[in-house]
Amino acid sequence: MNSEKQTRIELIDELLAQSGWNVKDPMQVVQEFDILTSPSGKTAETGASYQGHQFSDYVLLGKDGKPLAVIEAKKSSKDAAIGREQAKQYCYNIQQQQGGELPFCFYTNGHDIYFWDLDNYPPRKVVGFPTRDDLERFQYIRRNRRHLTHELINTDIAGRDYQIRAIRAVLEGIDRQQRNFLLVMATGTGKTRTCIALVDALMRAGHAEKVLFLVDRIALREQALAAFKEHLPHEPRWPKVGEKLIAKDRRIYVSTYPTMLNIIRDGLQPLSPHFFDLIVVDESHRSIYNTYQEVLNYFKTITLGLTATPTDIIDHNTFQLFHCEDGLPTFAYTFEEAVNNVPPYLCNFQVMKIQTKFQMEGISKRTISLEDQKKLLLEGQEVEEINFEGSQLEKQVINKGTNTLIVKEFMEECIKDPNGVLPGKTIFFCSSKAHARRMEEIFDELYPQYKGELAKVLVSEDPRVYGKGGLLDQFTNNDMPRVAISVDMLDTGIDVREIVNLVFAKPVYSFTKFWQMIGRGTRLLEARKPKPWCPAKEVFLILDCWDNFEYFKLQPKGKELKPQLPLPVQLVGLRLDKIEAANDRTLAAIAEQEVAKLRQQIAALPPNSVVIRDAAAALARLDEENFWVTLNHPKLEFLRTTIKPLFRTVSEVDFKAMRFERDLVAYGLARLQDDPAEAENLRESIVQRIGELPLSVNFVKAEEDLIRAAQTNRYWAEGSEQERERALDQLNDRLGPLMKFRESSTSAGPVYLNLVDELHNKERVEFGPQHESVSISRYREMVEAVIAELTASNPVLMKLKNGEAIAPEEADALATLLHAEHPHITEDLLRQVYQNRKARFIQFIRHILGLETLQSFPDSVSEAFDQFIQQHSNLSSRQLEFLNLLKTFIIDRETVEKKDLISAPFTVIHPQGIRGVFSPAEITEILQLTERLAA
Repeated sequence: MNSEKQTRIELIDELLAQSGWNVKDPMQVVQEFDILTSPSGKTAETGASYQGHQFSDYVLLGKDGKPLAVIEAKKSSKDAAIGREQAKQYCYNIQQQQGGELPFCFYTNGHDIYFWDLDNYPPRKVVGFPTRDDLERFQYIRRNRRHLTHELINTDIAGRDYQIRAIRAVLEGIDRQQRNFLLVMATGTGKTRTCIALVDALMRAGHAEKVLFLVDRIALREQALAAFKEHLPHEPRWPKVGEKLIAKDRRIYVSTYPTMLNIIRDGLQPLSPHFFDLIVVDESHRSIYNTYQEVLNYFKTITLGLTATPTDIIDHNTFQLFHCEDGLPTFAYTFEEAVNNVPPYLCNFQVMKIQTKFQMEGISKRTISLEDQKKLLLEGQEVEEINFEGSQLEKQVINKGTNTLIVKEFMEECIKDPNGVLPGKTIFFCSSKAHARRMEEIFDELYPQYKGELAKVLVSEDPRVYGKGGLLDQFTNNDMPRVAISVDMLDTGIDVREIVNLVFAKPVYSFTKFWQMIGRGTRLLEARKPKPWCPAKEVFLILDCWDNFEYFKLQPKGKELKPQLPLPVQLVGLRLDKIEAANDRTLAAIAEQEVAKLRQQIAALPPNSVVIRDAAAALARLDEENFWVTLNHPKLEFLRTTIKPLFRTVSEVDFKAMRFERDLVAYGLARLQDDPAEAENLRESIVQRIGELPLSVNFVKAEEDLIRAAQTNRYWAEGSEQERERALDQLNDRLGPLMKFRESSTSAGPVYLNLVDELHNKERVEFGPQHESVSISRYREMVEAVIAELTASNPVLMKLKNGEAIAPEEADALATLLHAEHPHITEDLLRQVYQNRKARFIQFIRHILGLETLQSFPDSVSEAFDQFIQQHSNLSSRQLEFLNLLKTFIIDRETVEKKDLISAPFTVIHPQGIRGVFSPAEITEILQLTERLAA
């Protein structure tokens, strides 16, 4: 635009109106606001002061009539940053002139808007102006917020040491003016609770009034809403049951990414880009970065990412999104740390690999049994024609016998309930909905006595899954079903602590997803909420039917998926290539035709998308008519690099018609580039799709003449280049919209077989980060079994069981007997197995009989440190790190002296050890704690 005035009228006034500001109302917006300049010389740049006065382009007023914000405008052809210093000085001069609070600072050229919270944060680019309510909320927060370094953390919500360290790391970062954070915490370690405790601290300290918690599925939204209701019951939440429209009077908002994307694009329920003070992004990984970054770009506020993906697997884009160096999140707590903690915070697992003959050797005459070969011949099938690789199972070939064998092996090997008959709670991971239904049918056929209740399919599109009494609620809270058969829905984020079996009935290629699936079983039980079908859980079992663990040993990061360009981006790219090819061959008419179509596509870009708004300056170049007069190579490169990527925002289109148009454009391009082989391949594909249009549909029947003509060679061979282009346009305009009726003749579907399969390999594997020694847990089982057996007949054990006192000689006799019996029990072995270095022999026996609870030394130390941390919830992250190191040191060494605390490893945290981290009074408290534990 030619002038600043024109920019203000046509662009900035409209942007202010979108945010609820009436530029004609002087009670809301004052234009050319008169500022008296300071005699001290702190004024705007030379020439901006007119006889002691300055004039701000816009000043936005609060309900009390006082300035809330200053906006400095520059014409659209200039860089908005030119107005940065000018806007800042206007803010300071207004404060000096009127007193009161410092106004917020904005500068813009109508396309790019920058927001500067002076004295707090550097300027940042935003997608729109705040509403009056937003600015008054910002002002209230700035005026009333407290420093977060010593803000108390509610340990009833998140009281574990690592949770407190994670929260403290974020709070200290916010105090240092950081705005982006990434917490990496293993599944089951309480990411949601940690986040809720953080939100609680920020709200109490006056840093946040409105919080958005983003999830990727409805089931996770319900789970998060329930958690916020439990831990912050007095904070109003959105949505309530049945609510569709956004309500603006709540404090906590929980939404799926698609829902929030629709809200910010929907002009009917506009939501300010400054509406939230904190956004939490649950399960932050590459798919979120690729698909929903638009949501995060719209709400540019303090952002916290949560993920369970191990740090070394998280991709560069995720770290970049949260402004972290690669491999260095804000805080990380790994599965290994959780399992190795004493007591453990997560449950470890063992793996049994099950592989069938058909999986390993394929299905062919060589591997099919003679009996099944006879059956196939009687059914009229040629055995020689059956030849499938094992990797084709559940894809090109379905064999019921293989699935039946997997179900039978599961029922034999699974961890069962206390009665030892039914499996404990289990998730079967299947490759497709059809595969899941087949597995359900096999369970019902093999175990009809359970009347179809043993195993149920849970898929996200089934409405019976959700809500109270739904299938997921039944699986979580009822005795039946015991087996949830899932396709993707239960892979991530579903918390059922009683899960003791996971069955991988499909191959997995994404390590991130694989680890999330394993995480479904890692949660420990809640002692206060026992369920009769799972009173105890020390380990869970994974049945790996597709050698997934071996695959990820060989390829730790899984299969690298190639990024796929969205179809609208592909179409625009081909169209630009075609324009360039037509220009190079001086075929101006074809180039002009494609340019007209391209301009139509650009005009149809979604105007409410933050990506499109963010590209306003680039798109403004295209409004200049002489841009299109001569599309030279530099202009085409600009369109490729800057405009083409914007088409990833296109969603509300007929993609089948667009795919047809893409291939027609590609065919025209191949002809222009003199590539007859590519042109012929594309022509054959186009003709095949036209031939699959069903003439039984009236809309299709109306185009029968063109459909038949397009299937002849003559249609494609006659005429000049210009005439052929018109023929392609005719196909696109008339047949493109009909492609949704196309009936594909190529999908013959899989081959269904019912052949007896047999086990090829069944191997129990010790697996997990700590490679837990099975012998210790097995030894404990053997000890407890022997004592349970002898209790009925041994007089000393009977006396103990009845609560009677025993003499020292009776205790010695019992010790001698148990040492002589297999497995040769001794006091030293019991101390090792039960991890208690102080208890005596009879105390262990009383513990095994359930008469006395023995706390292991590591448990005692951990409990004491947890209590200490909860009593001192204002500790800094460095102090928490020191205490965590001290706890580990005492557990490992079983002793500690004062001199240890000023030596390695404590000098890693501070060169002076404990003296550099704690005050003298705090050191005294810590020494009292260590003396009590290590006595």
